[in-house]
Amino acid sequence: MGLRRRVERPPQVCAKRLRAVRVRTVRALKQARARRISASVSSVMLRLTVDRADPALLHDQVAGEIRKAIAEGEALPGERLPPARDLAAVLGVNTNTVLRALRALRDERLLEFRRGRGTTVAGGATEKSVVLSKAEELVRVARGQGYRRDDLVKLIERLA
Repeated sequence: MGLRRRVERPPQVCAKRLRAVRVRTVRALKQARARRISASVSSVMLRLTVDRADPALLHDQVAGEIRKAIAEGEALPGERLPPARDLAAVLGVNTNTVLRALRALRDERLLEFRRGRGTTVAGGATEKSVVLSKAEELVRVARGQGYRRDDLVKLIERLA
C-alpha cells in the first residue's frame, strides 16, 4: 500500500470552487426566503398579530387571536386553517409556537386535527365568545344605570 500524497492545488482552482459554493449557498438562501415570504394564508388569518412587547406568552397570543376569529365568525365551522408553517411565517414566530397554540385550541374543542385534511374549525365553535357576551351584558347594565357611551369607554380605559 502506497501512501497518497496530498496534491497542492493552485489557489485559482480553490477560489473558483469557493465562489461556486458561495453562489449556491446564496441562491439556496434566497429561495428559502422566498418560500417563507410567499406563505399562503387565507383571508381569515390575515388579521392575526403578535405583540412581542406584551408580557403574555406568544402561543397564548396566537391562540387568543384564532379564538377571537372563530368567536367573531371570521372562521366558520368546517373551514380549514392555513398550515402551521405558513401561519408561523406570516406571524414571524417559530412553527412550534403556532403548533402549541393549535393544540391548546384543539384541547378546548375549537379545532379538529384530521390526517390528510389539516386543521379545521370544529362544528360547535360558533358560539359567541365569553368576552363578547359579557361586554354586551356590561353595556346593557350600564345603560340601565344611566351611563353614557363615553362614560363607559372612560371606565373601561381606566380599568385596562
